[in-house]
Amino acid sequence: MSEELKELLQAARRVSMSPSDSEGQRRSFAYGNTHFENERITRETVDKAAEKLSKTNGQKD
Repeated sequence: MSEELKELLQAARRVSMSPSDSEGQRRSFAYGNTHFENERITRETVDKAAEKLSKTNGQKD
């Protein structure tokens, strides 16, 4: 492993993501994986599903 890569990994370990950043990354991951399998999936589809899940989970708590 190069020194540059080691330094980048160390820097990444110190990054703290906000809940908003984590949610954005989660949605992006979901979109990327589902769109790959089904081109009809859009970012809007993922956003709507995430909002629906968020409301459903919020009501259970």
